[in-house]
Amino acid sequence: MWCIKEIDDEYRKRMYTILKLYSKDYDPKYPIICFDEKHKHLTGDIVDKIPMKPGSPEKYDYQYSRNGTANIFVAVDFKGGKRDITVTDRRTKADFANYIKYLVNDVYSDAKHQRIVMYNLNTHTYLSILENFEYKEAIELISKITFYYTPKHASWLNIAEIEINVMDTQCTGRKISNKNLLIKETTAYQNYRNENKCKINWNFTKKNADKKLSKYYT
Repeated sequence: MWCIKEIDDEYRKRMYTILKLYSKDYDPKYPIICFDEKHKHLTGDIVDKIPMKPGSPEKYDYQYSRNGTANIFVAVDFKGGKRDITVTDRRTKADFANYIKYLVNDVYSDAKHQRIVMYNLNTHTYLSILENFEYKEAIELISKITFYYTPKHASWLNIAEIEINVMDTQCTGRKISNKNLLIKETTAYQNYRNENKCKINWNFTKKNADKKLSKYYT
């Protein structure tokens, strides 16, 4: 909270809305999906590593090659223990729109309506969908989703950040040299987490928020 001097009505309104959403019982027909994206630098070794062996740790050189970048879309139904991780070259409006379509039509196709929590980036809009699909298709897609935006400086409210932190610890936090390897690694991570129905327990409530943050309220 060091970067926030005051929490205004708009901040509290958005925070309370998301906290109320998180408090609802799980309903697979109306999943709460937290969405985020991660920028990943692709880097490789210039000098081959020396693998570890009994009594000797792995040895590697500090120099590395730059092999471009990739984007990772992460969507997690944290109450249902299901997530999707998709690697793209970029994160344009078109990439976002196509990914939302993929979530609706493929990943969570059994749901009647998807409630999607995300931070307010300029690509994260209904307009991105309208600009990239025929009007009828766009309206049909929009009718199946509701976007919930976190307040500014409140990305901590987005549970997808927790999933990304886990993913970094277990998978993407290390050096990965190319997009194909990144896809292979993130797919393996995703499948393992989904097969084990790994959920995220969120316990922070409106009452907790008022107790912890009220000194910043305006």
